[in-house]
Amino acid sequence: MKNKGRIITLVFVLIIIILSIIVFINTNNKSDNKKEETKVEEKENNKQEEKETEENEEPEVTPQPEAPIVEKNNYVSYNGFLKLNGTSLVNEKGEPIILKGMSSHGIQWFGDLVTKENLTILKNEWHTNVFRIAMYTNENGYISNPNIKNKVYSIIDELISMDMYVIVDWHILSDGNPLQYKEQAKSFFNEVTSKYSNVPNIIYEICNEPNNTSMDNVYNYANEVIPIIQKNSPKSIIIVGTTTWSQDVDQVNKLNYDNVLYALHFYSGTHKDFLRQKATTALNKGTPIFVTEFGVSDASGNGGIFLDEANKWISYLKEKQISIVAWSLSNKNESSAVLRPGTTVLKDENLSEAGKYLKNIFITY
Repeated sequence: MKNKGRIITLVFVLIIIILSIIVFINTNNKSDNKKEETKVEEKENNKQEEKETEENEEPEVTPQPEAPIVEKNNYVSYNGFLKLNGTSLVNEKGEPIILKGMSSHGIQWFGDLVTKENLTILKNEWHTNVFRIAMYTNENGYISNPNIKNKVYSIIDELISMDMYVIVDWHILSDGNPLQYKEQAKSFFNEVTSKYSNVPNIIYEICNEPNNTSMDNVYNYANEVIPIIQKNSPKSIIIVGTTTWSQDVDQVNKLNYDNVLYALHFYSGTHKDFLRQKATTALNKGTPIFVTEFGVSDASGNGGIFLDEANKWISYLKEKQISIVAWSLSNKNESSAVLRPGTTVLKDENLSEAGKYLKNIFITY
């Protein structure tokens, strides 16, 4: 009987122990499940936080290389597109600039002298920053030989590679009324400004020396040509010739376009104080002037050298801060040519009297 009681007691104890173990296991399982649920919730919360952080973060910007700093110089790389401030020529930063350089003679005759070697000498030794391409219209020029434009383009390309400014000159002379070849001019300027659209190096001189005509004819011509240029290259400088072989700057009524200057031409053996007075009148009226052609000879391009009067002109123009281009890069047997006949390279020993004088003028102007 006692043994039976002990057995019952032992069984009862075992049952209690087993029940305790079951309760303990269940409790631990619930705790583990709860921990797992907590971990899952934490992971989900972390993912959501990361997503929100990514959405709120600024997108990473790839650093751009800084534009190279160009030291101040007289060339296109620093000055860019030129513009007018009153009667003064300024660069794209608004700083005053003067252009100075040589003009070719007619490229149908002397285009072979416009070489890289000579242009490099003009830039590096003569300190010039512009070159003018004289593309005659008559005199076996563009009107009878339109392919001469290809020579113009090759010179332009060379000057662009050299960081120089370049004047494209529609060189009327015997065809004194610019309206005579107006349609050809419109076609040419549309082509060249489309080809070199928005290139800061290029300046357009739309009629070299109107003569035996009126300023009204010049205005009528300009009012058809300028819009073509400005449509294709709106920031380019344009130069308009004036009557009496570009002497009548005092008679100009300014056209209603931006960045338009007016051409003044002189030859020191012919044009003296009376023409400087006309220039002063023009400037006082607010007319911007660019001397796109001058020579130290008489108006024929020959007849000797007139340096005293040339010095008066240079002093006057320097004081007024007016840009200048001299006639001419040629070896023609005339006193305005900068090379002696038979020579082809602008070495000092090949320079004419005009060439020696002009080199010194450009270095100090």
